[in-house]
Amino acid sequence: MRARLERAAAVLQLSLSDEQTSALLELVSQLAKWNRTYNLTALRDAGQALVHHVFDSLAAVPPLLHWGAGQAGGKLRILDVGSGGGLPGIVLAIAMPEAQITCVDAVEKKVSFIRQMAGVLGLRNLEARHTRIEDVEPLGCDIVISRAFASLEVFARLAGRHVALNGRLVGMKGKFPDQEIAELERETDWVAHDTQPLSVPELQAERCLVWMNRRETK
Repeated sequence: MRARLERAAAVLQLSLSDEQTSALLELVSQLAKWNRTYNLTALRDAGQALVHHVFDSLAAVPPLLHWGAGQAGGKLRILDVGSGGGLPGIVLAIAMPEAQITCVDAVEKKVSFIRQMAGVLGLRNLEARHTRIEDVEPLGCDIVISRAFASLEVFARLAGRHVALNGRLVGMKGKFPDQEIAELERETDWVAHDTQPLSVPELQAERCLVWMNRRETK
């Protein structure tokens, strides 16, 4: 597992320390342990979870870091909406220690898991809130991301108010979501200004990031 993770990081051109690698492997172990009781994810096999959860989430890190490097200001603030079992939020917190990650989910057991991981892994840059995203006060985040929350239109409508003035909504999707983009741009004030293909190590499936900004943001 460690060798596979190290190879995946190399493919993604991510420099992970031994501590970060161990933290990601511990996340996989804890997901498997909690899944026996709480059904956090549909995947029971640790090897599959490594690819479909950890590698999939890690694939988003280089684009997020690249975007963040071009922004003025301090620590990058990232909100993970509908975080579920902390994906991608926990992975982002491990791989991006200089960023502040907030996870929001309406399911208490999933938020409990995220909080447990923050403590077990010593992730001081990770917090979790048990609530519905529409009930949270505007957070002014640089990036608001979602992996499996809703359609782009619903995501923008419910979570767009948490994006800072020059921030971005980022949807993690499978195949190019042309119908979702059309609905997004027809029904909301948000537009998809870039759709970025992702190559996830060991995963033979299409993945992409949909970057969205407000119409008036240049």
